[in-house]
Formats: sequence, structure tokens, C-alpha cells
Amino acid sequence: MIEVNQQQISEADIFAEMQYHPASDKRAAMVAAAQSLIIEKLLCQRADELGLGQQVNAMQNAEDNQLRQAAQDQLIQQVIDLEVVVPTATSADCELYYQQNPDKFISSPLLEVRHILLACAPDDHMGRSNAQKQAEVLIEQIDNGASFADLASQFSACSTKDSGGLLGQISKGQTVPELERPLFRLIPGLLPYPLESRYGLHVIEVLNRVDGKSLPYQAVSQRIADYLNEKVRRKAVSQYITQLITTSQIDGFDFNVNASPLMQ
Repeated sequence: MIEVNQQQISEADIFAEMQYHPASDKRAAMVAAAQSLIIEKLLCQRADELGLGQQVNAMQNAEDNQLRQAAQDQLIQQVIDLEVVVPTATSADCELYYQQNPDKFISSPLLEVRHILLACAPDDHMGRSNAQKQAEVLIEQIDNGASFADLASQFSACSTKDSGGLLGQISKGQTVPELERPLFRLIPGLLPYPLESRYGLHVIEVLNRVDGKSLPYQAVSQRIADYLNEKVRRKAVSQYITQLITTSQIDGFDFNVNASPLMQ
């Protein structure tokens, strides 16, 4: 059992909260659940101190868990709005960030790609091994003059087989992450080895590539402002919660503030 300023958090409460904190093991999930409940308790106690008792009572008397959680979330947000001063990013801040991070503000490259999909499930290890060997054979045949389109029509498990494997022009965000990462590093030509995705093995040929261009500041200024404001807000809220923890009496839990994820 944990006590937060003489208010109890039961073991049953912690077990119920654990479902919202997936972790590598049971102990880690329990620690994360306990931390979350302690922070919620501290914020609700602070709400009472700030004269928000009516809202606290409404939260505690809510008829079901979903309504209670919604009321608690609203109450916690009120406390943060009242107590946490969050400075907003200035135009100078945004322009400096833009100048210091030019690689973050480049439009997506455009690739014209065709592929042959040799489909197999992610957990089919034998199937993946066989698909790897088949892909290598297909790549060798294409290198020796075989028609990519004909092989796609014959072997590909993708609907693009009817158009010679053509995926058309693609940009980032249009394919699965495990395929996108290596794909957008490629230059035009037949890739000498297959790429693997959740769908299977892909024989890939990049027909054309148009590199991304630097985006003008005006096009990204709002995105930068939103990012910087959110970053500052998270830090300010983290510092506020840390202050609540260090000025409260918490028994039954070793709240190591310096090692807490709140400090990251």
C-alpha cells in the first residue's frame, strides 16, 4: 500500500492501473502504474487546495470509470492551466531552430519504383528462406537480360503484377516503415539484393529518383512553433510535477526523482 499525504493507494488500484502501462516485466509495469497513480493523486490534492473541491467531488462521484477518468483528466488539466506558466516560442526562436536543423525541413524524395513481391508471413521462417533464394534467382535473371515486367507478371503476389510491378511515383509515408527506410536511400537501378517487409521479400528496381528540396521557412514556421511550444510545455509540466513530488510525503514507494522518466 502507498500513502500520498496520508491518502491511500491500494494494491488493487495498482493492479487495475497496470493494464495501461505495458512493460517488459510485471515489476516494471507495477512501478509505472504506481508512479502514474501517485502523480494523479498529487494533482487532485492540489486541485482541492486551489479551491476546485466541487470538481473533485464530481470526479469522485462519477457513476462509472469512464466518466470518472474523463472528469479527472479535465480536473488535472485545470490544475496545470492554473499553476504552470508555459512560455511560447518567439519568431526568433523558430527561425533559429530552422537554421540549426536544415535536414529536418526537406521535402520527401519522389521515387518511381517497380517490384516483385514474394509473399510470406513474418513468422514463416522456412517460407522466408525460400523466398530469399527465389528473389536472388530473379535478380540474377534480370541482370542477365530477363524482362522485369514478365517476371513480375509471373511471380509477384502484388496486384501491380498486371502493370509489370509498377508502384508508380511514391513519397515517404506511402509504404510500410521497414520498407521505407532502406527504399528512400536508393539510387536508380536494380537493387542487387531483396528487401524484406511484413509482406514478404521484394525485388526492387528504382526507375527514377527526384531528390527532396529545402522547404522555405514560411512553409514550416507553424510546425516549428507547435513543436517548440509542446517541448517547452512538457518540460514545464515535468518540473511542476517534480516539485509536487519533492514537497509531498509519499510512503511505501521510493520515488527516485532524478531517475524518473519525468525528468527526461
